[in-house]
Amino acid sequence: MNKNAKFEILRTSMAIFIAIGISLVLIILVSDAPLVALRDLFFGPLTSLRRFGNVIELTIPLIITGLAVSLIFSSGQINLSTEGAFFFGGIVAMMVALAIPMPSYIHFFAAMILAGITGAIVVTIPAYLKEKTGSSEIVSSLMLNYILFFLGSYILYYYFKDPEAGINASYLFPDTFRLSVLVPGTKIHTGLFLSLISVFLGYIFLFKTSTGYKIRMVGANKMFSKYTGMKVFKITLLSQIVGGFIAGVGGAIQLAGMYKRFNWVALPGYGWDGIIVSTLAKGNPLYVPFAAFFIAYIRTGAAIMSRGESGVPPELKAITQGVIIILIVAQQFLAKYKNKMIYKESKLEIEKAGGDQ
Repeated sequence: MNKNAKFEILRTSMAIFIAIGISLVLIILVSDAPLVALRDLFFGPLTSLRRFGNVIELTIPLIITGLAVSLIFSSGQINLSTEGAFFFGGIVAMMVALAIPMPSYIHFFAAMILAGITGAIVVTIPAYLKEKTGSSEIVSSLMLNYILFFLGSYILYYYFKDPEAGINASYLFPDTFRLSVLVPGTKIHTGLFLSLISVFLGYIFLFKTSTGYKIRMVGANKMFSKYTGMKVFKITLLSQIVGGFIAGVGGAIQLAGMYKRFNWVALPGYGWDGIIVSTLAKGNPLYVPFAAFFIAYIRTGAAIMSRGESGVPPELKAITQGVIIILIVAQQFLAKYKNKMIYKESKLEIEKAGGDQ
C-alpha cells in the first residue's frame, strides 16, 4: 500500500471518529437519557434480525448509486443527474413490469436493461450539453432531475395509477417482476448480489482496463490528456454512460426488490446519497460497499434512537454525515501530518539506500 493510500485511510477514519464524537456530545446535551440514546444508535440495528435487515436493505441502493457516482465523477465531470437516472429508471421498469407481460426472470432483466439504457441517456445529456454549448453540467443536471421527476409523475398519474390504491401509486407489480427474498423475516433481496457484482465489474473496468485508465487520466488532468492525443470528450461520455446505466439499473432493482407497486411521490434521494458514499469511498468502487454499509448503519441506528425514549431527533444523522463529508473533502485536514509522514519515510529510504552502498 502506497503512502497516499495509507494517508487517505487514516484521514477518512479520523473524519468518521470526529463526526461520531461531535454526535456523542450533541446526544449528551439534548437527550433525557443519553446512555439509552447511545445504545440505540450504536447497537440498535443489531438487536433484531428485522432491524439489521433494514441496514442491508438500505445498503443495496446506496452501493449502486455510490458506484454510479464514482464512475461518473472519475472523468472529472460533476454530473448530478444520478438522482434523475435512478428515479426515471424506476419509471421505465414500472412501465415494462405493467405493460409488457413476460416469464419470470426474463421480465425483471428486460426491465433492468431498459432502465439502465434510460439512465445512461439521462446522465449523458448534461455532459453532451457541456461539450456542445459550454453549459455547466452541475446546473443542467440539477434541472434535469426535476424535469424527469415531473415527466415520470405524469406517466404514473395518467397511465399507470391504480384508482383503487387510495394513494398515488401504480397497479400491483406481477410476481414475474419481483426479486426473491434472501432472508425470511426481512426484505433483503437478490439485488444484494447484483449490487456486489456491479461493484466488482466497476472496479475491473475502472482500474484494470485501458479504458478505465484513460477515464482516470482525463479526470486527473484533462488538458494533459488532450495533449497526449486522448479523445477526451468520448472518454468522458463513456464514463457518464456506464455510470448512468448503473444508476438506472439501481432504480429497477429497488422497485423489484422493495416495492409491490410504484409509489414514489418525490425523488427518492438515493442519487444524492450516492455522492456521500462515493466521497467516503474516495471514488474507489471496492470501498463503496463499506461506505454504503456505514451510512446505512448510522441512519438505521439514528432512526431507532429517534423512535425510542431518548428524545434525540433523527436529524442527528445529517449532522454526522455533514461533518464527515466536510472533513474528508477538506484538503488541509491532516495535511501537515501527511507531509511529516512522507518526509519521515523518504528520509528512512535515503538512509537505507546510503547504508546499502
